[in-house]
Amino acid sequence: MRDYEKEIKQRVAFIREVLKSANVDGIVYGNSGGKDSALVGILCKIACENTVGIIMPCGSKRNYNEDKNDAESVANQFHIETRLADLTEAKNTFIHMSNELTKLTEAAISNIAPRLRMITLYMVAASENRLVAGTGNRSEGYMGYFTKWGDGAFDFNPIADLTVTEIYDFLRYLNAPVHIIDKAPSAGLFDGQTDESEMGVTYKSIDSFLLDGFAKENDQLIIEKYHEASEHKRKMPITYGG
Repeated sequence: MRDYEKEIKQRVAFIREVLKSANVDGIVYGNSGGKDSALVGILCKIACENTVGIIMPCGSKRNYNEDKNDAESVANQFHIETRLADLTEAKNTFIHMSNELTKLTEAAISNIAPRLRMITLYMVAASENRLVAGTGNRSEGYMGYFTKWGDGAFDFNPIADLTVTEIYDFLRYLNAPVHIIDKAPSAGLFDGQTDESEMGVTYKSIDSFLLDGFAKENDQLIIEKYHEASEHKRKMPITYGG
């Protein structure tokens, strides 16, 4: 069994060192009501009292109900300051504006919400001398299952090395709300959306591949395809070197 007390101390020390080096007063993160944001919020709160989570519904009905309720549940249990920013109107404005620029694809529309959330978090951070905490995990990172310059943008990330399976185990140790652990992982980009159905492979299979080097043949093909196609997301922008 993992030594979670040791891990908590190490991750808290990491967060505090990042804050000290940046000479900031606090942390802001997106409190989505999911497993990743729950663990990030808990760790950040332990490390820094001045931690605030922003709940940012954006179009999906689930954002206003299940996700919002779960986000508030974690925040209440661990005494994390919570604020709400409804981004639906802003998203609709961008979609309407785009009609004069181009014909939006479904992927482009789905990426609007994560990028609006990024703008919101950095707006708060810049106004209150905070850093933005990332909430992406290792499994999503390997698959490229995040939005470039959206939820993929942050100042530091205390859980980037953890797979989905490991995050669930960590949350159980911390006695996080059971419904956070039990619900299907979803980016909440549209109603009925789940990560696994969209990717066509389960996190269990992805994590088995990452942790043990094993996955069923078809699953491995999907995993490798996603990883190769998303390589650009994991690199700094390409620049001319002269």
